[in-house]
Amino acid sequence: MPDVRETFKEAWSQALVSLNAAEQEAEKVIGKIADAAGFTPDDVRRHARELAGRLQTQRREIEKTIDEAVKRAASRFKLPSRDELDGLRQRVDAIAARVDAMSQAREVAPEPKEEHPA
Repeated sequence: MPDVRETFKEAWSQALVSLNAAEQEAEKVIGKIADAAGFTPDDVRRHARELAGRLQTQRREIEKTIDEAVKRAASRFKLPSRDELDGLRQRVDAIAARVDAMSQAREVAPEPKEEHPA
């Protein structure tokens, strides 16, 4: 089995290489946009940051809307909550432990001998 640290280091290294390549490609695109639109590279970067900020805000709003819609839909089905399921799981685990203990006690206890009258 490969060492977890080595696997992580390799994955991290590949991620950094990919990130550097993406940054270089973004710089090329920014340069092309700046040339085509007559903007300076700083103008393009500023507009890109503004656009990214707006996209993140819209994404959060969409995620929130979807989460709320899913919660409303799920509430109609009267599904148990995570806390309720956790509580049931704990109760089942406790019962299983008691059954196991009773089973082990029964295996350890000697069988009563029947007495035969002579």
